[in-house]
Amino acid sequence: MSEVAHGQLRITLIRSTIGRPGNQALIVEALGLRRLHHTVIRPDVTSVRGMVNKISHLLRVEEVPAD
Repeated sequence: MSEVAHGQLRITLIRSTIGRPGNQALIVEALGLRRLHHTVIRPDVTSVRGMVNKISHLLRVEEVPAD
């Protein structure tokens, strides 16, 4: 099953990973977030959505529509 991008997600880290379980910090790193209020654009695919759902309490997520 191929993953087809239907747009993009603008993901911003709004809460620190200090005091959180280690796997949550690894997910933040895998998304490419480096510090508080850092924003990245990622494709809207199931793998990224899964990571976002695991740490949704640390993030602000906005959908960026496809062109």
